[in-house]
Amino acid sequence: MSQNYGTKRIVTGAHYGLRDWLAQRATAIIMAIFTIVLLAQVVFGEPLSYYKWAGIFSSQWMKSLTLVVIVALLVHVWVGVRDIFMDYVKPVSVRLTLHVLTLVWLVGCTGWAIQVLWRL
Repeated sequence: MSQNYGTKRIVTGAHYGLRDWLAQRATAIIMAIFTIVLLAQVVFGEPLSYYKWAGIFSSQWMKSLTLVVIVALLVHVWVGVRDIFMDYVKPVSVRLTLHVLTLVWLVGCTGWAIQVLWRL
């Protein structure tokens, strides 16, 4: 029988581990499926031109799938960049500033991508 001496170890922190790991994997799968669908449309069809490219993204299901991938990419990048900042940027004020700037940049990129997507 083992004897446990001392107090129990108290684990502190943000506890993001499993949730973020799953988010990274799920978003990667979504982006991989999108890539396969897009490559299939490009490879199996007429030669690539502006009209073919615009035609691929003109259907509602492709616009919706692309929107899902844009959001998945936003989440994927956020988790990765946030983890890098948490690991390597020690001053809390600098880390918070970088988090806010990254979020603003990612949301701006997402808004711009949505404008481009629905303008076709």
